[in-house]
Amino acid sequence: MIHSRGLTREFRVKKETVKAVRGLDLDVGEGELVAFLGPNGAGKSTSLRMLTTLLPPSSGSATVAGCDVLKDPAGTRRRIGYIGQGTGSGDNFRVRDELVTQGRCYGLSRTDAHSRADELLAALDLESLAKRNGSTLSGGQRRRLDIALGLVHRPPLLFLDEPSTGMDPQNRANLWEHILRLRREYGTTIFLTTHYLDEADAMAERVMIIDHGKVIADDTSEKLKADLAGDRLTITAEDAGLAAEIAGRIPSAHEIAVDGMTVTLRVPGGPAVLPELLRQLEASGVKVLAAEVTRPTLDDVFLALTGRSLRESSEGA
Repeated sequence: MIHSRGLTREFRVKKETVKAVRGLDLDVGEGELVAFLGPNGAGKSTSLRMLTTLLPPSSGSATVAGCDVLKDPAGTRRRIGYIGQGTGSGDNFRVRDELVTQGRCYGLSRTDAHSRADELLAALDLESLAKRNGSTLSGGQRRRLDIALGLVHRPPLLFLDEPSTGMDPQNRANLWEHILRLRREYGTTIFLTTHYLDEADAMAERVMIIDHGKVIADDTSEKLKADLAGDRLTITAEDAGLAAEIAGRIPSAHEIAVDGMTVTLRVPGGPAVLPELLRQLEASGVKVLAAEVTRPTLDDVFLALTGRSLRESSEGA
């Protein structure tokens, strides 16, 4: 569904050439839901703009939904939906009228455009808002309208760029309920960028992490967390120094640190490792006061890969 090889985009900044994207290789299969993560400035938006024909690549090639983005940009646009970060609907247009107009722009007959508008209004719980102007809608309602506009022509591939940014938790959950239901019903392939790591963790089947214009990780969320971050074990013991020494004998243990009476370390398969560690501590006469296992996050993965936090990089940019 998405195949790119060596996709590169260069910009001239103060007489210097800066590569925003450096030889991007992507493969996304039909029906997948892929999260594309990285801090601001990593190349996410530039990559999406190239894949959606909004920005020509400096070099490389890409086939999106069966069309070459350079040789057939119009064909690419007919077969994709793109929901950008900004609101796509107009303030002074009625919701249903805008959907009908969007359908007509994509070549639907008048009858089909009206039928499709009604179908999307029902699917995205917008029926009661059909005669209201865009300016009167809440943020969550406008975002659902944006999704509807992107789906008018039934694209097999949908790009979502920060779809729930700025929404409260209830509206975010509501939006995702609609997105996932539509995906189940139509088998739409979804390529998503988001700064909400919990969304990527819970919703995406695959996670790609981009930094400095290159993909540095690509796998399921669970495998990335297990392989690159590991579970964090926290042990509070009367003899923290000896506890740390014993923990260090575990071949897979890393990031071992002592803070007062507390020892922290990372290991893959923490729930299985902890009982054995506790048995070793008891056998060595170390009294354990408390112990817990904390599952890793995607931010931990990014920290392990780059030495910095994805969340802090995104929020601070």
